[in-house]
Amino acid sequence: MTEPSGRFDIVDAHHHLWVRARHPQPWIDPTTMAAIDADFTPVDLDRAARDAGVTQTVVVQSNSTEAETVELLGVAADSTLVRGVVGWADPTADDVADRLARLRAARGGHLLVGVRYSVQDEPDPTFLERPDVRRGIAAVGAAGLAFDLLVRQHQLGAASRVARDLPEVRFVLDHLGKPALGRAELGDWVRDLRALAASANTTAKLSGLVTEVDRSPWTSADLQPAVDHALDAFGPDRLMFGSDWPVCLLASSYDRWVGTLDGLLGGLGEDDRAAIWRHTARRVYRLGAS
Repeated sequence: MTEPSGRFDIVDAHHHLWVRARHPQPWIDPTTMAAIDADFTPVDLDRAARDAGVTQTVVVQSNSTEAETVELLGVAADSTLVRGVVGWADPTADDVADRLARLRAARGGHLLVGVRYSVQDEPDPTFLERPDVRRGIAAVGAAGLAFDLLVRQHQLGAASRVARDLPEVRFVLDHLGKPALGRAELGDWVRDLRALAASANTTAKLSGLVTEVDRSPWTSADLQPAVDHALDAFGPDRLMFGSDWPVCLLASSYDRWVGTLDGLLGGLGEDDRAAIWRHTARRVYRLGAS
């Protein structure tokens, strides 16, 4: 593809890898998610990402086990492309700090840059505000790691309050909190996104949007409101690009999402584009330059 304007040395801050025989992905429905009902390896990633101009990536957990995180750390240790791992840890565990130390002691442990827990699957919208969860998140921050927020729109309020109360933790919002694109609830998302962004210790990923559009085929116009509101709330210096590959394949190729986002950022200057394409991710996840 032709190199979009302002994009050089891209960092993909959000993708996955899985081999289901070792780490099952029970959330994948083989009927409705046939496009990703397969294994996705570092070789597959290398082909898709480098063709889009990506030079560094952050792989994010998709299986809620420490065993998967250990394997991803090993993948990163062997890769010139994957330079960071957002792994899994249970924030409700009494020994979160010890568990993180064990992950850091594993091969490639120095490439652990963050932790994610699937809050979106918790029925309690205030799960993040539980004392034990807050204690665990504080331990993640004390270990020098970011905490990725995998939340749905109705959980953004709790996320904003936790981020406000734990200013020492770097919070990264995945997929912009899954906005209700094209639906009436989008107004609530805008309100709660702004509340989260009011805390300076928060950043967000321009990722996962193509699978939130409630119609097919989607167009860039369907995504523009979410990107515009995110830019207004966070500013380019607190936003980062994420492909959400291979999940994005449910609605888009890797290359198409990169090109679409480039168009959606068309009104920005070169410095602002550079922040989103690489600088924010490197700063927040403490990645080295390629």
